[in-house]
Amino acid sequence: MYDNLFSEGSVQDLLTVLPLLPEALWETFYITVLSTALSLVIGLPLGVLLVAGEKGGVLPLPAWLMRILNLIINLLRSIPFLILMIMVLPVSRAIIGTAVGTTATVVPLVAAAFPFVARLVESSLRELDGNIIEAAQSMGATPFQIIVKVMIPESVPSLIQNVTIALTTILGYSAMSGIIGGGGLGKIAIDYGYYRYKYLVMFVAVIILILLVQFFQSLGTYLARRCDKRLR
Repeated sequence: MYDNLFSEGSVQDLLTVLPLLPEALWETFYITVLSTALSLVIGLPLGVLLVAGEKGGVLPLPAWLMRILNLIINLLRSIPFLILMIMVLPVSRAIIGTAVGTTATVVPLVAAAFPFVARLVESSLRELDGNIIEAAQSMGATPFQIIVKVMIPESVPSLIQNVTIALTTILGYSAMSGIIGGGGLGKIAIDYGYYRYKYLVMFVAVIILILLVQFFQSLGTYLARRCDKRLR
């Protein structure tokens, strides 16, 4: 597999694919950021409900509703991503009009990521000091005010770190989506690299993905530190 990795033919194959890499990089960036944003729109409220809606929380919800919510999140998190992508193909076709392509990939990515984001948000909110919430309650703050003005703002550094984790995870998922016709670097690595036995092309695509992960991780760490009051 690696015997002729840097042979003249392999290098020539890579030079042939190089013009496609900038567009593939943009597609991967677009898919990852958009999917993360939509997953956060769905996952953030769910994560808040998992904490605020439990018994003893600031906004207690019926126990049966909390059990159903937890069950749905756990079920979606249990399905392997490749299988979930195939299961969600009809939904992508109904929403986007097609089940393949760059934009259509966003639907299964969001379906796979929002339960993960909800658990990450839950984890961030549970790290919050309970005394802060009790102080807000003693001042007469409503549950909505506590959630919006206390719980979420005080958890911002942790939320940023966890969203960064979600972002890099979704980036990995986006690469896997190349198997079912998704765009981006995953398509380059699989269609132009692995399937055609052009392993140098595959390795270059993987290296670019690694650099993209490092960029997102560094940016997330920087923003989390800037927002952390304890480091000021």
